[in-house]
Amino acid sequence: MILVTGAAGKTGRAVIRAVVGRGAVVRALVHRPEQAAAVRALGAQEVVTGDMRRAGIMDQATGGVQAVYHICPNVHPDEVAIGQAAIEAARRARVGHFVFHSVLHPQVEAMPHHWLKMRVEEELLASGLAYTILQPAAYMQNVLAQRESVVQRGIYAVPYAVDTRLGMVDLADVAEVAAIVLAEPGHEGATYELCGPEILTQVEVANLMGRQLGQAVRAQAVPREAWQEQARDGGLSRYQVETLLKMFVYYEQHGFGGNPNVLGCLLGRRPTGFAGFLERVVAEWQGRSGPGQG
Repeated sequence: MILVTGAAGKTGRAVIRAVVGRGAVVRALVHRPEQAAAVRALGAQEVVTGDMRRAGIMDQATGGVQAVYHICPNVHPDEVAIGQAAIEAARRARVGHFVFHSVLHPQVEAMPHHWLKMRVEEELLASGLAYTILQPAAYMQNVLAQRESVVQRGIYAVPYAVDTRLGMVDLADVAEVAAIVLAEPGHEGATYELCGPEILTQVEVANLMGRQLGQAVRAQAVPREAWQEQARDGGLSRYQVETLLKMFVYYEQHGFGGNPNVLGCLLGRRPTGFAGFLERVVAEWQGRSGPGQG
């Protein structure tokens, strides 16, 4: 049995789908009871509900599992404490393989949520557990939050300069790798950077969207103050807002990307490019709502 923590998020759901697709039995750890049905629908045979920071919840979740795929809630101020709790519980349960879902370039201190993941990596290296660390780039799926603006107004809005160059990775590729390293021997002690094949400006991202949609799409930089106000209205915490703003500043100053070779070797094929990703998701959009509609 494989435990997937943070199972109700988009990463957790993708990993469950991929792991179950390879015939594995999954136990999902979710935060709220109402999330249980969704992960069961994806194939999780067991569900544990609770806050990863609560005493005993990680012991309950790790008991009797052979492997752990640990995903911390996104941009969480308690990332290190949560990671420590997961690692210690895995040690007590004598888990055979601990896979940590980290992030590309965790050593960048200017992005606090990346830096915290490196602290968890450090804990894992010293734990004595057989481990694998996955370091994915930003997901291509993140652009889907702009679907309405892109399709209806032809605007792809970003809180940094439109010439900012970013690498992205298809979450489906990341989930496939997660399933591979959990199913196959030989990945213990490895740290894998998972990057797609391109590093694109936001203008190039918008152009590729427009080409796939058959309409003009323009990249537009929005003031970070406006993004901040919208993020707070959307329910993000002060820590999340401030941390993400630091990430946007770093992106604009330095760009962000990596090399696709490791991902390609693990998949045994070329990683999904952004155009291929768009072809898949735009077909899904138009299959539900008709061409050119939101």
